[in-house]
Amino acid sequence: MRRVDYDREQHQHYARARALTEQQSRAWLSAFAAALPQRRPLVGLDVGSGTGRFTPALAHAFGPVTGIEPAVRMREVAQAQPPHPDVRYLAGSAEDLPVPDGSADYALMFLSWHHVQDKPRAARELARALRPGGRLLLRGNFSDHHPEPWWLDHFPRGLAADLAQFQPLHEVVAMFTAAGWRVTGFGTVTQPSEGTRADVLDRLRLRALSFFSQLDPDEVEAGLRSIEEAVAADPDAPSPPLSEPLLTLERR
Repeated sequence: MRRVDYDREQHQHYARARALTEQQSRAWLSAFAAALPQRRPLVGLDVGSGTGRFTPALAHAFGPVTGIEPAVRMREVAQAQPPHPDVRYLAGSAEDLPVPDGSADYALMFLSWHHVQDKPRAARELARALRPGGRLLLRGNFSDHHPEPWWLDHFPRGLAADLAQFQPLHEVVAMFTAAGWRVTGFGTVTQPSEGTRADVLDRLRLRALSFFSQLDPDEVEAGLRSIEEAVAADPDAPSPPLSEPLLTLERR
């Protein structure tokens, strides 16, 4: 996997390109609530918080949240949004969390696990930061449990390039169990439609997916042209919902 430099490549367009609809946000928060203790408030970590697309919503739903993000410019975008009294953003990474031992009830990693460079260290560091019984909500793609959006077929190497970014599920589970975690749940969350296929194409043109960094520029351009031709034939066709994996782990 080619490492993505969010300070150079995606920070300007990420918030717009990866924004969630209200229905999508509700679906995810409902899934998170089902996996977390019922008591409130809960102290949370949003690890790989990016431009903060989940952080304020987590604070509103569950309690105070620290967004932890290594990319300076991604944090700047998050911090430029209207402040939430229970949200703060700090520099850090999954391998080096700037919080005390046992200080959080849960951590969310939403499509950030595949960017972690030292994964065994991160599994140990997350265990350090959470209290016993704390939960990790790992919304990651796995090479053997991988949603395939409709547009991926327009890139000849698309599926192979995308799968190459991710580990198989059993490998992720083994890594976490070796670091003192146990699996409490695995399933899929149905993420509602992003709108029409034309809406999706508008976001794809911003190239704010790590997938695009795995292809040559000519492949990206050819694929986008193919999508444009397909969408032009029926721009108002709805983009189908996706079933996306969520792994929940508990610190022993």
